[in-house]
Amino acid sequence: MSTLSLPLPLLALIAAAGLYAGIQNALAGGGSFITFPALLLAGLNPLAANMSSTIALFPSQITSALAGRKLVGGVGPVPFRQLFVVSLIGGVLGAVLLLSTPVSIFTRLVPWLVLFATSVFAWGSFRRKPVVDPDAPPRHLPTPLLLLIQGAIAVYGGYFGGGIGFLMLAALTIAGQQVRMATATKNALAMTMNASAVAIFAFSPLINWSAVLALGAGGIAGGVVGGWLMHRLPERQLRGFVVVVGTVLTIWLFVR
Repeated sequence: MSTLSLPLPLLALIAAAGLYAGIQNALAGGGSFITFPALLLAGLNPLAANMSSTIALFPSQITSALAGRKLVGGVGPVPFRQLFVVSLIGGVLGAVLLLSTPVSIFTRLVPWLVLFATSVFAWGSFRRKPVVDPDAPPRHLPTPLLLLIQGAIAVYGGYFGGGIGFLMLAALTIAGQQVRMATATKNALAMTMNASAVAIFAFSPLINWSAVLALGAGGIAGGVVGGWLMHRLPERQLRGFVVVVGTVLTIWLFVR
C-alpha cells in the first residue's frame, strides 16, 4: 500500500474528479484524462497515479461491458474469443512492462503518452465520419493483421491506456464491424485488457487505496448521473472539454 496519506478534503476532491470522470465516460469517454491529473495534483507520482486510476475506473468498465454483451462479436473470420485472448495477453504484457519501468523513466515518458492519447481522443471525437453504404459488401482485414493491431493496442492499454477506446473503435470498424457492434466489442475488450492489468497492479506497493476508493465511489456515482444526463447534454462540448484538459495537462507535464 502506498505510504502517501491523503487528508479527507483532498479525498473529497478526488471523489469529485471521479464523479466527473464517471459522467464523462458515460457520455463521451475520456474519464482518465480527469482522474490521472487529479491524482498527480494530489501528490502521487505518475506511475502510482496511472495504476491507481486504472484500478479505480475498472468497475465502470465492467458495467459498460455487461450492458452491451449481447452485441459483442468477432470480425469476419476472427471470432471474439481470439480477440479476447489477444487482449488478455497484451494487457498482461503492458502491465508487466509498466511495473518494470522505473518511476524516473515513466515520468519522462508521460508527457509523450498524454500527447499521443490526447491526439487520438481529438481525432476520434472530431474527425468526419465516413458515410457507409449499407448495401456494400463487408470488408475485413487479414486475420494476422487484425490480431497484431489488437495485440499492440492491448499492450498499450495495459501500459497506459489513454485513447484505447478510439483506437479499438477505429480498428474494428475498419476491419468490418458495424459501429454499434464495434462499440460493444471494444468495451468488452477494454475490460479484458484492464482486468489483467488491474490483477497485476493490485499487488503493487505504489497503489494508494484511499485514492482508489474515493475515485471508484465517485466514478460509480458519475456513471449513474451520466446515464440520466445522456440525452440532456451536448456530447461535442464534453469531448471538447476533455481535449482542452489533455492539452493543458500535456503542456504542464512538458514544462514540469
